[in-house]
Amino acid sequence: MQGTSKLNRIEFIIATAIILFSAFCMGWFANWLAHRLSRVRQSDVADLDRMSQELHEAEETRDQAITYLQQREAELTNQLTQAEAELAAAMDGLRAARQEAEELRGRINNAD
Repeated sequence: MQGTSKLNRIEFIIATAIILFSAFCMGWFANWLAHRLSRVRQSDVADLDRMSQELHEAEETRDQAITYLQQREAELTNQLTQAEAELAAAMDGLRAARQEAEELRGRINNAD
């Protein structure tokens, strides 16, 4: 009896070793396959670099446009303020001229 249990034990150890070795091989193959499929190609890196450079240039252009628009807005606001001041002065002058004209008409009418 003891001889057969020894054989069964050896068969069990061999079967376990084969199963563990098979599991190791499948794990190694899966790891190799995953790295093979997820590897970044040099052309992809070049495309990413190019897109990064284009994005940087676009951001610089945007920043320049924003700066230009802010300067232009400041200029136009200044011109508008000056125009409003000139308009107010012109209206005050016109009001004074109308008052003076009314006073002169009143004098002329009184003189007659």
